Amino acid sequence: MEALYVGITSKKVNYVLGLDIRTFFDKVGHEEMEKFVRHRIGAERVVRLILKWKKAGVMEDGKWFETKEGTPQGAAISPLLANLYLHHVLDPWVQAWRKKVAHGDAIVVRYADDAVLGFQDREEAEKFLEELQGRVRKFGLDLHPEKTRLIEFGRYAAERRRKRGEGKPETFDFLGFTHIRGKNHVTGYSTVYRKTIRKRMAAKLKEIRRKLRVRHHESIEATQKWLQSVVRGYYQYHAIPRNEERLKVFRGEVLRMWWWQLGRRSQRSRWTWNKFQERLGSLMPQVEVLHPYPEVRFASKHPR
Repeated sequence: MEALYVGITSKKVNYVLGLDIRTFFDKVGHEEMEKFVRHRIGAERVVRLILKWKKAGVMEDGKWFETKEGTPQGAAISPLLANLYLHHVLDPWVQAWRKKVAHGDAIVVRYADDAVLGFQDREEAEKFLEELQGRVRKFGLDLHPEKTRLIEFGRYAAERRRKRGEGKPETFDFLGFTHIRGKNHVTGYSTVYRKTIRKRMAAKLKEIRRKLRVRHHESIEATQKWLQSVVRGYYQYHAIPRNEERLKVFRGEVLRMWWWQLGRRSQRSRWTWNKFQERLGSLMPQVEVLHPYPEVRFASKHPR
């Protein structure tokens, strides 16, 4: 995410292409996978072990079924094999396309089967997408038609859309965050704001609410320690610069759910909101930024 931010803000990126491969982990071809594994690994014993692993099959309703494509179901090695597979399918080809075909700036950031690319020219972005579809089809893969989209996301996107009578610049999601084009209120320069995806946060809060109901009769101390660990864990990933407002909303909702749970434990509950905030609310971890600004973390420069 830091590399993506620095690439968008430091390069001449006017258009962003978000890629998503449909049912990727279920479509990985075994023959191609074996070729890629043998290319990367020289120890034949390790290769045989991996090949046995990927042929383990799947269990459905207590019955075993052979699998001729896809990575092992529930296996710890599945993400590693899938990433190895996609590296050979995409990474060298994309880098070669950047050097031989692209004339303007182009950036590429991939994480597993999700990737975001930035282009200076729209024509090059459309050409790349067309050629990429042919590339992935050679390996039995397809781009998700809804999640793969090209949007205008440059520093002048808002001004250009305003002249055309269109709305605000579109946003895109990547690794749990919605990326938004805006202006820095201090410097006035264009920047990228990253906010926790609303649906992801709502899903997490729903999960916490369900677990709070299960812990209905636990002691206040036990619930307090559990909620503190949950909130701290959430902060570890989401506490990035300029995302403080979403974190405040998350913390506030967790407190309200806990207060509601305490009120439901007895018909004579005396837990008013003010009393709860004074005695228990202050024990919840406060919102703080735990990650440095992308320019600081990803300060190294890479050759084109």
